[in-house]
Amino acid sequence: MTDIMTPEQRHFCMSQIKGKNTKPEIMVRKWLWRNGYRYRINDKRLPGKPDIVISRLKTIIFINGCFWHGHTPCDKFKLPKTNTQFWSAKITRNQERDAANHMQLKLTGWTVLVVWECQLKQQTLIDTLQALTIRLSQIYLSQFRPKPTTYAIESDTSFAAENNTDYGNQ
Repeated sequence: MTDIMTPEQRHFCMSQIKGKNTKPEIMVRKWLWRNGYRYRINDKRLPGKPDIVISRLKTIIFINGCFWHGHTPCDKFKLPKTNTQFWSAKITRNQERDAANHMQLKLTGWTVLVVWECQLKQQTLIDTLQALTIRLSQIYLSQFRPKPTTYAIESDTSFAAENNTDYGNQ
């Protein structure tokens, strides 16, 4: 089937697709903020300009669109029937770039989480956001768990409960 738009119209439509502040990103950010997580968005200093950076937990969250990042088990990802070779190459490049960025971030000590667009559907939204909160809590506990305290008890130390101490009457 041929495209019903002129190349100029198609170019304009494609140029209007946002890469930042998308609805899925805003939903996740609002949830995190309401639950007490503070973060930065689209930090250019990090590989892949992550959507959400929680520095305190050294955790990064990417909110990926199912089509643009090739989420194959999802019904939102279908390779277009026109210009298939171009789209296949583009999505493969996106996936390779994502994998390289994730690896680079992990090697520098960051925890990388990915939330897919399809996980933020109305039916699964709350479950996904609660699972994200649980995962962030686990990361927090693993990083800030108090270390067990050991007390050294010497044999000649007197305790207040002992009744054989003279307290200076010698």
